[in-house]
Amino acid sequence: MAISESASLRATGPASRIEAEIVAQTLTDGGAISARLDRLPATRAIWKLILLLSLGFFFELYDLLFTGYIAPGLVKSGILTQTTTGLFGTSGVASFIAALFCGLFLGTAACGFLADRFGRRAIFTWSMLWYVAANTVMAFQDTAGGLNFWRFVSGLGIGVELVTIGTYMSELAPKHLRGRAFAVCQAVGFSAVPVVAFCSYLLVPRAPFGLDGWRWVALLGGVSALFVWYFRRNLPESPRWLASKGRIDEANDVLTRLEATVARQHGKPLPEPGPPDPVPRKAGFADMWKPPYRKRTVMLIIFHIFQTVGFYGFANWVPTLLVKQGITVTSSLLYTTVIGLAAPLGPLLGYWIADRFERKHVIVGMAALNIVSGLLFSQASSATIIVVLGVLLTLAGNIISFTYHAYQQELYPTAIRARAVGFVYSWSRLSAVFSSFIIAFTLKEFGVTGVFVFIAGAMTLVILAIGLMGPRTLGKSLESISH
Repeated sequence: MAISESASLRATGPASRIEAEIVAQTLTDGGAISARLDRLPATRAIWKLILLLSLGFFFELYDLLFTGYIAPGLVKSGILTQTTTGLFGTSGVASFIAALFCGLFLGTAACGFLADRFGRRAIFTWSMLWYVAANTVMAFQDTAGGLNFWRFVSGLGIGVELVTIGTYMSELAPKHLRGRAFAVCQAVGFSAVPVVAFCSYLLVPRAPFGLDGWRWVALLGGVSALFVWYFRRNLPESPRWLASKGRIDEANDVLTRLEATVARQHGKPLPEPGPPDPVPRKAGFADMWKPPYRKRTVMLIIFHIFQTVGFYGFANWVPTLLVKQGITVTSSLLYTTVIGLAAPLGPLLGYWIADRFERKHVIVGMAALNIVSGLLFSQASSATIIVVLGVLLTLAGNIISFTYHAYQQELYPTAIRARAVGFVYSWSRLSAVFSSFIIAFTLKEFGVTGVFVFIAGAMTLVILAIGLMGPRTLGKSLESISH
């Protein structure tokens, strides 16, 4: 572990050449790189980086979340069935959802190291191209086997992209802006929900130009995502990642250019960097199981296993749940389009609380709201009540989402951030694989009420894990949280 000499940063007049060299080194080592990033004001240059990453997140969520919206179309086309005779049948909607999450599991668990090894920028680009290509092939499948296989391949790329964007965002955003940066990213990203819901409402019940509507929904996201690949050239590599690899000169060059742009836009001299925190230069997978990371790792594994049940149990199943209650495919998609309009509002509301309240407290509060709203939703019959409760569930889920995306990135050092977050995050994907089958079985045997009782139990465990084991991170540098 290389530790910066914070005292030398505070020196105002070094008395010797040796002291001067210490000051110069401190200004360009990993700790000082982070200190220089964290003092940057929120100018257009900073927000531009955040918005570029957010656009990538938009198309990623479009591809991730169209699963539930095109499910009625897949059933209508005869490729899949709503439920299956066996718990782990491969011809139903549950198998389509499970195939995606199997890919997400492997993408996050086994491939999270790619961003730590090859850089945030390169993996951000290539993982996007991967899942765009896979979804394009998937859109032309006519069998359950072919559909599920290519959805699995797509999930690999989406899983890597999910981890990379979160890591990239946490390292580029200054500490005073980190919560709001994730809120904006999620607001832009979750605006994909009403978009995909509306596209599904227009297209899924129809077959424009003789091509099933669900295929058009799948193709639209991939074509549009290619624009983000084009604009990615404006994204710099993470200076923190470069510094963690010992590439201090490159990190300094990237940061110096960014500082110059920010200073011009700020219109006055930049604040002085604070004392740098010690930075672990080298860390491996085994460090996740040593203090202080061991408790955090266990907490996040528990959290991810059960938060997935609440989030995707509603997001991926709401059209099917409504159809099960006797609502037509067209009407259910209309309701979910209206509910989907609330998706970006959760992070926008969260923008005002993101850097004011502890992240763990926000997660606990929204999980409680999810429990209450879900149980009431299972008993709702009128369109107004269904939409209102659906909106509350969406708001709660999306506030939890942007909060934990920021939170989990804060709990590990730069050297293993993508790998560690990928590992703990992968448990949510594994959970989603099995929970999709359990929800399908519960829906068949116990109806919509049974599904939401199952979800409420899962969210109770989320509250206990985060509430009892989660550390405080508000307003702290990434490096100080890692010690």
